[in-house]
Amino acid sequence: MSSTPIEDSLRLKLTSALSPTTLEIHNDSASHAHHKAMANSQSQETHFRLVITSSAFESKMQPARHRMVYALLKEELERAGGIHALQLKTRTPEEEERALAREKAERGVDVGVEVGRG
Repeated sequence: MSSTPIEDSLRLKLTSALSPTTLEIHNDSASHAHHKAMANSQSQETHFRLVITSSAFESKMQPARHRMVYALLKEELERAGGIHALQLKTRTPEEEERALAREKAERGVDVGVEVGRG
């Protein structure tokens, strides 16, 4: 039996339904274990941060994308001891490509500024 059954379920459901080009699953539960709401929880899988890039999100606004993910993970969200908090970052492949290009350009500008200071 897996020590991360909820994370495994997230990965399986999201991969099957969305065929993501990027899927990052961050289990942030340890950072929230001290919260009052978590006092009686036995689960080590209550808080997740997901980064999902999928063409299934094309032509959909963020709220619709999030509803898609919530619908896929309904069981994990409703289960006692299941997911308490879910943070989502959803992008299309085109949006991810633009974001990566922007990050590279910003790093290039920073490097150019540093070199120019010589």
